[in-house]
Amino acid sequence: MDTVEDVRKKRQKGSAMAAHEKVQQVLDWAVAEAGIPGIVADIKDGDRTWFGTAGVADLKTGALRGPGEYLHTGSSGKAFTAAVVLSLEAEGRLSIDDPVDKWLPGVLNVNGYDGSKITIRHLLSNTSGLFVTGLAPEISHRYATRSGFAEHRFDEFSTEELLRVAVSQPPIGAPGERFGYANGGFYLAGAIIEKVTGNSYAEEVELRVAQPLGLTDTRVRPSTDTGYPDPHPRGYSNLFFKDGTDPAAVTPENWESLIEEPGLEPLDVTEFNTSLGWSAGNVVSTTGDMIRFVNALASGSLLPPAQHRQMWTTVSVEGGHWMPHARYGLGLFEFDKDAAGGRTLRGVGGSLWGSYTCVVGTPDGRHTIAVHTNTEWKTWDLMFKVIEAEFGVSIGA
Repeated sequence: MDTVEDVRKKRQKGSAMAAHEKVQQVLDWAVAEAGIPGIVADIKDGDRTWFGTAGVADLKTGALRGPGEYLHTGSSGKAFTAAVVLSLEAEGRLSIDDPVDKWLPGVLNVNGYDGSKITIRHLLSNTSGLFVTGLAPEISHRYATRSGFAEHRFDEFSTEELLRVAVSQPPIGAPGERFGYANGGFYLAGAIIEKVTGNSYAEEVELRVAQPLGLTDTRVRPSTDTGYPDPHPRGYSNLFFKDGTDPAAVTPENWESLIEEPGLEPLDVTEFNTSLGWSAGNVVSTTGDMIRFVNALASGSLLPPAQHRQMWTTVSVEGGHWMPHARYGLGLFEFDKDAAGGRTLRGVGGSLWGSYTCVVGTPDGRHTIAVHTNTEWKTWDLMFKVIEAEFGVSIGA
C-alpha cells in the first residue's frame, strides 16, 4: 500500500507530465519530422524538474537516451570564455575595452585588421569585423564532404594554427560596425586569457566557472580527446556539402543551397577531434550542469553587477546570417522582447557535427530548459517550438 509520501510523489509526477506534455510533443515531432535521431529536454522550474526524451541514443542498438549524458555543447562554450574574461576584469587584471594589441601585439595586424582598434569587447560580441571563421578554406576543406571528414576527423589544431586561421581572410567590416559570427574572435579571447593569467584556458574555466558553480560534469575538452565519458549518445551528421563543392566558393549567403541532398544515411561522427572549437566552443557537459550555468549567467549570481551588465549589453544580429529574433551579448543571446511578446528570455546555444545544444531561461534563473540532439542544428523551428511549448511564448509571431 502506498504511503502518503508515495501518493504525493505520484501526483507531482503526473502533474509534471501534464504540464510538459506540449514539450514532449515537440520532442516527438523532432524525431518524426525533423530528422533527429534522439533528443532530450531537461527542465527546471523553481523546485520542480522534468526530463523527457524521444528517439534513440544509438541507431544500431536502439538504446534510448537518458539523463546524465555527457554532451558536446558547441558554441555554448563561448559563454564560458566571456565569463572568464569578465571575471578577470572584475579583478582589475584587464578591461574588455582594452585593444587586442595590448595583450597580443601584432597578432591582428595582418590582412587589413588593426589590433589597436579591435577591443576585447568586439571579440566577445562578434562585432570585431573578423570574417566568419568556419568558412575559412583551410578549415572547411577538411570537413566539407563525407570523404573529407573521414580523412581529417582526428586532426588536432594548435592554438597557433587557430590564431592564424582567425585572420586568414580580410575583414567583413570595421570594428563595431556590424555583427558577424566569428569563432576567431573567441580564439583571440582565449589567447588573451592565457597571456593574462599564465594558465591554460581550460584551467581558468575550471577555476572561475566550473568550481564556483559546482559543475562537476563540465570541462574544456583536452585537445587530444576524441571520445566521451559514459553515458553518452552516439553523434550523427548530415552536415556535408554536395560532392564537387569548392569550399572556397562557400559564403554565408549560399552555404545552405550547397548542403548534400536530404535522405542520405547519417554518418556516425561520435569519435572525432574537436580541438577546432577550443575557446570558441569545446566544452563537454550535461544538461543539468548547463542549466545551472545558464541560470547563473542569466541571473547574475556568478559575476559582479558591473560585469553582469556588460555581459547582457546586447547588439543586433540583423544581417549577420545568424539566429532570427535575437540580440547578442558577450558569448550568449537574448531574444528580442518585441519578438518574444514582451518577455525576456536568455540563453546559449551551439552546434557542431553530431551535436546541438540550446539552453533558454528566464532572467531570474528559476525557469530554464536545456535541449540536446545527437545531430547538428537542423532548423530554428525546433528551438522556437520548445520555447512556445514551455514558456507560452511564440517567438516572432
